[in-house]
Amino acid sequence: MPTSIIIFFGVICLLALHFWWRWRLERERKERRVEFAKRENLEMVSAAESRARQDALLDSMIEGVLVLDETNRVQFANRAFAEMFATVGALSGKAVLEAVRAHEVAELVERTSQGGRVVDHEMKLPGNAERWLQVNAAAITSVERRRLGTVLVFHDLTRIKRLERTREEFVGNVSHELRTPLSLIKGYAETLLDGAKDNPEVATKFLQTIDRNARRLDLLIQDLLTISALEAGRIAMNPQPVALAALVARAFGDLKSLADARTVALRSELPELTAHADETRVEQVLSNLLENAVKYGREGGTVTVGGREASNDKLEIFVRDDGPGIPVEARERVFERFYRVDKARSREQGGTGLGLAIVKHIVQAHGGKVWVESEPGQGATFFFTLPKQVG
Repeated sequence: MPTSIIIFFGVICLLALHFWWRWRLERERKERRVEFAKRENLEMVSAAESRARQDALLDSMIEGVLVLDETNRVQFANRAFAEMFATVGALSGKAVLEAVRAHEVAELVERTSQGGRVVDHEMKLPGNAERWLQVNAAAITSVERRRLGTVLVFHDLTRIKRLERTREEFVGNVSHELRTPLSLIKGYAETLLDGAKDNPEVATKFLQTIDRNARRLDLLIQDLLTISALEAGRIAMNPQPVALAALVARAFGDLKSLADARTVALRSELPELTAHADETRVEQVLSNLLENAVKYGREGGTVTVGGREASNDKLEIFVRDDGPGIPVEARERVFERFYRVDKARSREQGGTGLGLAIVKHIVQAHGGKVWVESEPGQGATFFFTLPKQVG
């Protein structure tokens, strides 16, 4: 075979081998590109799923979370943050002040940028409703210490602040209520020891005052223990059929001497109603309301008890007086502990300031509600509901 032919076939074989290798190389490259695209797509999907899980986790938090970028524009804000600041619409991309309209937040961001973090800062939200927040903030930085953004976490302190204020008011009120009778007891006891005991008439009068204030202290302590137990849920109700007319008659008998002293007529318009309730506690409710009506109603007036079936399962009872009534601004507060419409008159009458708070808690423990209706100069009517005895 001629050499030229051999060379020709050799070249053909080399070309064929070259194109085959090129084809194989291109196929491998294509396969690699497809594999890379798949891997990249999987990574993108995984990153998106991770972000979605992260956002869902942050949205489930009760703390508000705000994440800003290096230009202090919102990158992320969770649901709790939006509710705390009552924001409307999407916040992403907005400047801090545009997003929340609170200069104090912008100032916190600036402080965090300069100092790296802010810990346990307390702020009061602007607006009519009192709202307190505790803020912790930290700068987000790269390994090169370059600032990448800021994260702020907001914890709602409103309930804690209210409880704190209630505790302070409670301690202040209890201290005052205890101090008054204790001061009188101490003063009269010292006077007796200084020689007044030798005068029988004076000694008897002073001892009566000491006894009266000692009983007032005992009543205050009993009321404090009662309301504390009611608020903590430590008093279990013992529901049974209760004939309300009989309870009213018993309460009238207990208050007869007080009513006679103020020439107040006690009248019952209560039909034969049977409640499903704790008899002892309902009697306490009626006694407290009736005693208040006699003490603070019109001297020489009338106190009336009545009631009706309010629904298939509820009874509505009322206690009405024809006294001076309750001012509008006091109607929402009369059931608060130690709140007094007329402080001087209440202390003169010897009340503890806890009676109506006890009434409220007992009625609520029965699943009922209590409220007052009054017009100045036209008396006051206290209503409460109780479960009806069925069958």
